[in-house]
Amino acid sequence: MTVHVENRQRAVPVNLPWLRCLAEVAGAMCARESADGRFALAQLAEVEIAIVSDRVIARVHRDFMGIAGPTDVITFAHGEIVLSAPTAQRYAGQYGHSTDEELALYIIHGLLHLNGFEDAAARAAARMRRVQERLLRACLMRVPLA
Repeated sequence: MTVHVENRQRAVPVNLPWLRCLAEVAGAMCARESADGRFALAQLAEVEIAIVSDRVIARVHRDFMGIAGPTDVITFAHGEIVLSAPTAQRYAGQYGHSTDEELALYIIHGLLHLNGFEDAAARAAARMRRVQERLLRACLMRVPLA
């Protein structure tokens, strides 16, 4: 599986080469984690990740999920993940880490969704959170943020 990351916004600076490298490592790691035993991520030839503005993700959120307003990450089963850079920047400031690290978390979150993880119910969300935090730490060890 190939993971492509494109920056389609200009307002928030991102380290695109680092995010691309991290996404490749995360893709391989996430492919080994499946919540439903289907390992659907392994069936995808490629995953497309788009980093967009809040305005764009709000439109996607409304059009495809019927929910108004921006969100952090939206994942489509066919292998497309949409991330909001401004939302990542806001949460990064709140949690005391970089925007790139927050985007890395969103990449892992989206990849895990593709592999059967859900976060609608509290128990499933807690499980997903534990897995994504473990994978984020592992990815940051392999691809340190400069």
